[in-house]
Amino acid sequence: MPKIEAFESYSNEYDQWFEKHGDMYDLELRSVGFFIPPGAKGLEVGVGSGKFAAPLGIKIGIEPSAKMAQKAKSLGIKVINGVAENLPVKTGCLDFVLMVTTICFVDDIEKAFGEALRILKQDGFIVVGFVDKESALGRKYLQKKDKSRFYKSARFFSAKEVLMYLKKAGFKNFETRQTLFPGKSFSDITEGFGKGSFVVIKASKSSSG
Repeated sequence: MPKIEAFESYSNEYDQWFEKHGDMYDLELRSVGFFIPPGAKGLEVGVGSGKFAAPLGIKIGIEPSAKMAQKAKSLGIKVINGVAENLPVKTGCLDFVLMVTTICFVDDIEKAFGEALRILKQDGFIVVGFVDKESALGRKYLQKKDKSRFYKSARFFSAKEVLMYLKKAGFKNFETRQTLFPGKSFSDITEGFGKGSFVVIKASKSSSG
């Protein structure tokens, strides 16, 4: 079952995070956008209220929450009702699939990545943005998840775990970016993972590499 109850009840509160933490949002957006080329045909799975899809020029999203979908639609995004494990999209039709802070809410991450692989063209790619559970922010979320409206039912992953599941699904040619470093000003985005709290992984559907 999709974990949408909190998003149906508190969609406005969810959006307020982005307004309150504009510096963090900007870094997350730029670190994700680094991997999204202009003109590529793709969609965002778990598009939510369109906070990433809209500024990145992504016109299609998959979203199970009606309240969140309504917000995304108001930004000009075509929203299709669906879940990551069973995408209502034909096989091999997209250049890329984006998932930002989505994997912690899916029921089955292996099926979700398998579906992403299915709908991608050969040499298409997936971009996954998430809070690393082994980071300072990730540990904070884990400690407080039982009191959080949005993360109570979430399952957090480490960067190593996400890489493992992507490899298991059949993805190759991995690239990583990280940001939100503890104790630093909100200005850094670097390659790799293990220090930044927000990690972005790009992986390709490819017969080589």
